Amino acid sequence: MSAEIEDILKRYSNYPNVAGIIIVDAFAIPIKTTMEYTLTVHYTALANNLLLKGSKMIQNMDASNELTSLRLRTLNHEVMILPEENFFIIVVQKPGQ
Repeated sequence: MSAEIEDILKRYSNYPNVAGIIIVDAFAIPIKTTMEYTLTVHYTALANNLLLKGSKMIQNMDASNELTSLRLRTLNHEVMILPEENFFIIVVQKPGQ
């Protein structure tokens, strides 16, 4: 799994405007990050809550469907949360012009 995680970090860090990448395990513990520790923990906790609530919402709307990604955009940042089978990825980037 380590090689897979390194590959993910390389792939997403090549995108323009990426401010940080966090890989989080199934227990909501950050296992790899490019961000400062306090920001990593903060983003992880909030993203985990959003992912759980988003998944529940999708299941309530259509039980045969599942959440594949979650994207939030503010004036300062854009956050993408990408659930995988045993972990999820958080990508934080500055919105493009």
